[in-house]
Amino acid sequence: MHIRFDGPDGPKVALVTGAAQGIGQATALALQAAGAKVFAADMDADRLNDFAARTGITPLALDVGNRDACHAAVAKVTEAAGRLDILVNAAGGVRGQTGGPVSAVTPENWRVIFEANVDGAFWLSQAASDAMRNGGSGRIVNIASGAGLRPSLTGIQAYTAAKHALVGLTKQLSQDLGPFGITCNAVAPGFVRSNPSTEKQWESYGEEGQARLLAGIHTRRLGTAQDIADAVVFLASAQASWISGQILSVDGGRS
Repeated sequence: MHIRFDGPDGPKVALVTGAAQGIGQATALALQAAGAKVFAADMDADRLNDFAARTGITPLALDVGNRDACHAAVAKVTEAAGRLDILVNAAGGVRGQTGGPVSAVTPENWRVIFEANVDGAFWLSQAASDAMRNGGSGRIVNIASGAGLRPSLTGIQAYTAAKHALVGLTKQLSQDLGPFGITCNAVAPGFVRSNPSTEKQWESYGEEGQARLLAGIHTRRLGTAQDIADAVVFLASAQASWISGQILSVDGGRS
């Protein structure tokens, strides 16, 4: 299967959030390598701008928890490129939190994780869907998690709840936007050491915990950001035009 996002009508245009590091960054690079015109968004402006300077990808500083900022970001993309074909909602994560007892969770702990993992995906999909409807087709791919399908290894209640919500949102958007030629799917990664938070989590397991985690993965290895990016590229492609509302576990068989 040969996947390309360029052609006689010009390159497909993609917006990837969470692109300053990890899975978002790997996805932005994979889409660019396949011929897409990529806009990369993240709230870490310094790291994002460094990435953009090295790759020629267009940066957009963005806090995905802000609805107005999300709509403005999509408007900037469509104004600059004239279209938006692919939206990858890779922003999210645990926002520096660690697992703890239910009684210790504060309203702020709860809300900030939902803003990062759910609110932004909805606000951006809301804005992008208008541009995609105008073009007659579109691809939305959300980065969910194994934590959206079962209890989380992080032990963070808000993260588990938010990723479950993102799975539900993916299915709902598929139903609502499908009649307009827009598909919506999600990739649910297994454990991937792709950023400081996942490195901290990995170290917290110790040698015995790390060995148990690996033993529970059929392929006996951790995933990489590239493994996830490859799945996103497929779901964003023309070859996946009749796949929608699906949650693809990319976890080495752990699921």
